[in-house]
Amino acid sequence: MTAAPHPKPNPQQLDAIRAVVGPKGIIEGDDKAPYLTEWRKRWHGATPLIVAPASTEDVAKIVKICAAEKIAITPQGGNTGLVGGQIPLGNEILLTLKRMRNIRAVEPLNNTMTVDAGITLAEAQERAHEAGRLFPLSIGSEGSCQIGGVISTNAGGVNVLRYGNTRDLVLGLEAVMPDGEIWNGLKRLRKDNTGYDLKQLLIGGEGTLGIITGAVLKLFPQPAEKVTICAGMSNADDAVRLLSLAQAATGGNVSSFELMYRLCIDLTLKHIPDTRDPLGDKHPVYVLAEFSSGVGVGLRNSVESMLAKALEQGIINDATIAENEAQADGLWRIRHAISEATNGEGLGARHDVSVGTSDIPAFINKANKTVAAIAPGVRFVTFGHIGDGNIHYNVLAEEGAAKDALNDKRATIEQAVYDIIGEFGGSISAEHGVGRHRREDIAARKSPVELNMMRAIKNALDPHGIMNPGKML
Repeated sequence: MTAAPHPKPNPQQLDAIRAVVGPKGIIEGDDKAPYLTEWRKRWHGATPLIVAPASTEDVAKIVKICAAEKIAITPQGGNTGLVGGQIPLGNEILLTLKRMRNIRAVEPLNNTMTVDAGITLAEAQERAHEAGRLFPLSIGSEGSCQIGGVISTNAGGVNVLRYGNTRDLVLGLEAVMPDGEIWNGLKRLRKDNTGYDLKQLLIGGEGTLGIITGAVLKLFPQPAEKVTICAGMSNADDAVRLLSLAQAATGGNVSSFELMYRLCIDLTLKHIPDTRDPLGDKHPVYVLAEFSSGVGVGLRNSVESMLAKALEQGIINDATIAENEAQADGLWRIRHAISEATNGEGLGARHDVSVGTSDIPAFINKANKTVAAIAPGVRFVTFGHIGDGNIHYNVLAEEGAAKDALNDKRATIEQAVYDIIGEFGGSISAEHGVGRHRREDIAARKSPVELNMMRAIKNALDPHGIMNPGKML
């Protein structure tokens, strides 16, 4: 699937776009560099102009100019994506939502919050907290990723098990469509059975169908009690067994359930300051779990009883319970820092995949054997959200090898892992999206019916293909 070429904007067209936003909305010179490379340094791009509108109306004016001249646009949030979806290919203007940072409304009684697309996820969490509510989406980049970006990529994170993906947390959207018209779908309703749920086309659409400028987010009561634990065990089968036991023992009050193999912790301790080994002895596999309840009493007792039972049954070898928020934050720091720590060891071959939860151990075992046959001596940095079957399966070169030692085998490893995912009926992209990285892979692995449906939607809404070309389709 090759994107149709788009012309490079001429000076007059660029001046017309500049006039919409004024000097404050133009990013030039050395300031452009951070927008043109993603943080792992894998994807690099170029653009004739970076523009930062301050309102939905300004976005619409820019898009209308681009639509009339068939100028392509790459929308960008916080530039935290890992598959290149936010990086322009050369002729596209780059449109960043960074100046659109208003909290439009917080309604605790309705459990909703309406926001501009440019606020960070951490800011949304904080404003919800100030109102006595919880916005449960939580990912490692929450301090810099923007709401528009996490919606466009349907971000998952550590709380999917309890609260769902981003698409489960969005009630309404505002977006500028490819012709420059503004769609106001900022509904605060939990029931609306009046036709197609159009917002779902934009959620996870990676900016290929329109530019999200605002959203109505779903809020929840703050938990009255939280319990965070870290448990060590012998294998991933025991981690799956522990999840089942934990769900039953706490009445489904498991918010997060994270899997980490030992190498993840070793690399974090090596590269990330102020981190500590969570348990006294080393274990092959770890689970970091958080439980939450609105009742405020009894949850810790249930968790302690569950851990005692797991120890008696041989499911776990050891466990610790965070005694305060600082200890809980220390445990979560290890989990959230794994990707950053892995960067210190080279790019390797990285996968964001999903299978059924019960298939996780078998997938990991088969993938390890297959990849080791392709590249003997490699190291496996395996971690992820075991509660929803999302595994970050990363392969690094052997200890002491050059950081780029796997470059010539990366494609072979990736395709082998994707083949195994297919055998388990899984997905080759669980939460990071398609972007540039997996574009050709979904073309080869999705059914013709699926691809034709996706292309039909793209062609209907964006007939000139100006929205984020070269990504997804």
